[in-house]
Amino acid sequence: MANLKALIFDVDGTLAETERDGHRVAFNQAFAAAGLDWEWSVERYGELLEVAGGKERIRFYHSIYHPDWQPPEDVLTWSAQLHQLKTAYYREQVRIGAIPLRPGVQRLIEAARAAGIRLAIATTSALENVQPLLEVSLHPQSPTWFEVIVAGDSVPAKKPAPDAYQAVLQRLQLEPADCLVIEDSHQGLQAATQAGLSTVITVNAYTEGQDFTGAALVLDCLGEPDRPFQVLAGNAFNHTYFTLELAQKLLQHRGAVSAPEEC
Repeated sequence: MANLKALIFDVDGTLAETERDGHRVAFNQAFAAAGLDWEWSVERYGELLEVAGGKERIRFYHSIYHPDWQPPEDVLTWSAQLHQLKTAYYREQVRIGAIPLRPGVQRLIEAARAAGIRLAIATTSALENVQPLLEVSLHPQSPTWFEVIVAGDSVPAKKPAPDAYQAVLQRLQLEPADCLVIEDSHQGLQAATQAGLSTVITVNAYTEGQDFTGAALVLDCLGEPDRPFQVLAGNAFNHTYFTLELAQKLLQHRGAVSAPEEC
């Protein structure tokens, strides 16, 4: 029988609404500081999120929308420097507390710690973006609560490739059947599924229309006792907010469905 031993979280869009009001704003600030007249609208940034990774997103936008403009140095160096500038602006937004956690995130993480459930992170974002968000929005010592943090640049391929989740499993030395992933996007679901992991999706404004076929459960958020979640797909077993008990039931249900019939 599957037994919940670890929760693995994505970061951007899952722990907090970082994409629209955090990263997008920081990209625009970096463009202006670099003397570029580029500006990513809310809608445009939603389209660009199909490209995983900030540096990759910059290069894609340059190649599609400004192919005749030449950066002052080679495109890889230029995009890395521009992304570094963007990261500084993003970290300042985090520092002042402009990006709060999504409903239910802190409650679930604290419940997992109290129950001895191991915690990990698998993200496309850079490590220098993850740690300040945790320290400011969750708890100053919270980065140490996560036994493993695998960031985008620490694996060969970013999501939707399964590399980040495979790395987490390897470092935790756990089987996929004993872990549950919390994600927000189709790309994240693909990555987790390819690693054999059961996944709960909490959609946001950028991902609510994506295909989540194969997810164990699709919700609008993790919910709170006084702020019930909305079930978009799957069986929440009469729960109104996400708990460790529900996580365990989802793993057991998956195991019961996938178990071969005895002859």
